[in-house]
Amino acid sequence: MAPGTEHGLKNILWQKIKETVIDDHKKPGEWRILILDHFTTKVLSSCCKMSDLMSEGITIVEDLYKNREPVPDMKAVYFISPSEKGVDSLVNDFKSTYKYKAAYIYFTDYCPDSLFNKLKTYCAKAIRVCKELNISFLPYESQVFTLDNPDAFHSIYSTHRTDKDTTLEKMAEQIVTLCATLDENPGVRYKREPLDNAKKLAELVENKLGEHYELDEKCKGKSKTQAQLLIVDRGFDPVSPILHELTYQAMVYDLISIENDTYKYQSKDGAGAKEKQSILNEEDDLWTKLRHMHIAEVSEKIPKLVKEISANKKIKDNKITMSGLSQLMKKMPSFRKQISKQTVHLNLAEECMNHFQTNVEKLCKVEQDLALGADTEGQKVKDPMRTLLPVLLQKHSTYDKIRAVLLYIFSLNGTTEENLRKIFQQIDNESNVILNWDLLGVPIRSSSSQQRKMTRKDRSHEETYQLSRWTPVMKDVMEDAIENKLDTREWPHKSECPAAWNGSGAVSARQKHKGSNQDDRRSGSRLIVFIIGGVSYSEMRCAYEVTQAVKSCEVIIGSTHILTPRSLLDDIQDLSKTKGPMETFTIIEEKAA
Repeated sequence: MAPGTEHGLKNILWQKIKETVIDDHKKPGEWRILILDHFTTKVLSSCCKMSDLMSEGITIVEDLYKNREPVPDMKAVYFISPSEKGVDSLVNDFKSTYKYKAAYIYFTDYCPDSLFNKLKTYCAKAIRVCKELNISFLPYESQVFTLDNPDAFHSIYSTHRTDKDTTLEKMAEQIVTLCATLDENPGVRYKREPLDNAKKLAELVENKLGEHYELDEKCKGKSKTQAQLLIVDRGFDPVSPILHELTYQAMVYDLISIENDTYKYQSKDGAGAKEKQSILNEEDDLWTKLRHMHIAEVSEKIPKLVKEISANKKIKDNKITMSGLSQLMKKMPSFRKQISKQTVHLNLAEECMNHFQTNVEKLCKVEQDLALGADTEGQKVKDPMRTLLPVLLQKHSTYDKIRAVLLYIFSLNGTTEENLRKIFQQIDNESNVILNWDLLGVPIRSSSSQQRKMTRKDRSHEETYQLSRWTPVMKDVMEDAIENKLDTREWPHKSECPAAWNGSGAVSARQKHKGSNQDDRRSGSRLIVFIIGGVSYSEMRCAYEVTQAVKSCEVIIGSTHILTPRSLLDDIQDLSKTKGPMETFTIIEEKAA
C-alpha cells in the first residue's frame, strides 16, 4: 500500500471489520469459513487481501448465492447485507440439515424485524451471533468513498422517477454509516439550489445521525464532533466533469478504456505481443504518486524512474522501449515487480499523450476559454460562439463536440431556442444529452428562470498550465469551509458544529501539485463532502490537494458513484427514458483528422 494511505478510509474500515467481524468470538488455532454477498465482497476487496483474512483464521471465502459444499465441522461467518434474498439463502443453509457447525451473522446495516423473525423461526439454534454493523459504503481511495449506487442518478433526476424519496432515504442511511465508521457526528450543511435534493438529504442525514447516536450503546447521546458534512447537488458545478482534464488519473479514465479500475495493454517480448492487465489502485505506489500530476510531469518522470533502475543494474539502454523493458525484466527477476509497474505507466502515459497530440490538445484551449470566460492572456471572451465554432466545423467526434457545446451553453447560463436548433444539427440531433441538464437545475435555455452567477476565487496568482487553468468549484468550497468563509445564506446549517471548528490559515494548493500522499493520522478536524449524482476525478484530486495544504484538516469526498465525462453524458441522455432495461447511449464517433 502506498505511503500515507495506511491511515485512510480503507484502513479504518478494515480495522472496524477485523474488530467487529473477524476477531469476534475468534479462538486461537481455529479456522472458519467467511460467506459474503455481492456488496460485502466489494467492501472487503476494497480494504483487504486474502492473505489478511488467512492470517485471521479465515480458510475459505464463499459466495452466499452460489452452490457451496457442506462443511459441517466448521463455523461459518456471514458478513452480508440485510436483504430478503440474502436471509433466504442463509436460512437454506440450516433449514433441513446444517451446512456448517454454526452461524455467526453480521449484517452491514439495520435488519428489518420481518427478516430477523425469519431467522428466529428457521435457524435460531444454529445462530451463535447476530449483529448489525453500520457499514453501507465503499472506500474507493484513502480519502474517497461511494455509496455504490449509480442508479440513484436516474431515481433522483429522471422525469419518470418513482423512487426518489426512498433513494434519498437509503443514501442518508449509508452516509450515516460512513460517519459512524469515522466516529464522527458532524455538523450538516447543504448548498441552497433551485432543486431541493441537497436540502432533503441534509435533513434526513441529520435526523438519522441523531437516531443512530441515541441507539448506539457505545456512543449514546454523542455530541457533535470536530467535523462538517457538506451536501451538494451535481448541477452545482456542471463544468468540471465535462472538461478534458490533463492530470494523470482523470485523463486515463476519460480517454482510455478502463473497466473495474483495470488497464489492459499489449506487452511486447521475444514471442510477440501479449495482452496484460494492471489494476489502478493504491496498492500501486507509482500510481498513487503520479495520479494527481499533470500529464506533462508524468511523461517526464516515468522514463527517469526507468533509467534509474537501468543505471543501478548497469544495463545500457539509452532508449526506453516496451520490448527493452521486457528483456530487462527477464534478466532481473528480483526487480520484475518494480519494473513491471514502470512499464504499465510508461505505456499508459504514452497512450494518454497520443490522444492529447492527436485530438485533445486542440479541444483543451477552446474548453478552457469557454469555462473561464477568458483566454490565456486574461482577455474576456467576447463572442463565445466564435470560440466554439472551430470545434463544430472541424473533424472532432460528435461526443467531443457535445462537451464543447455544453461548455458554451454553461458559459452563457443558457442560450436561445434558435441557437439550440442550429447546434443540434452539428451534433447529429442528440438533443436530449443537452436539454436534460435542465433536470439537474442547470439552465440550458436563456429564458430559463434558473439564472445564476457564481462568484469564483481569484487564482490569477497561482502557477498553472495554460491548458489546465480551470479549478473545480469544489476546491473553492473546501477551502472556504475550512476557513469558515462559506456564506450561511448559500450554505444553510441543518446543525451547528462546535464554534471551534476551523482549519488553519489561508489555503492555496497550486494546480502544479507536488505530491498528494496523506500525512500521518490527523488529530485535527474533518471535512466530509458528499455530491449527489456522481463525483469526478478532478474533484477527488481537490480533496487531496486541500488536505495537503491544510495539515490540520482532512478532507474526505464521496458520492453515489464515480463518474467520467462519458458515463455522465450517458446518464444525462437516459433521464428522459423510462426506468427498466435502458438503452445504451451510443454516439456515432467520427475519426479525428
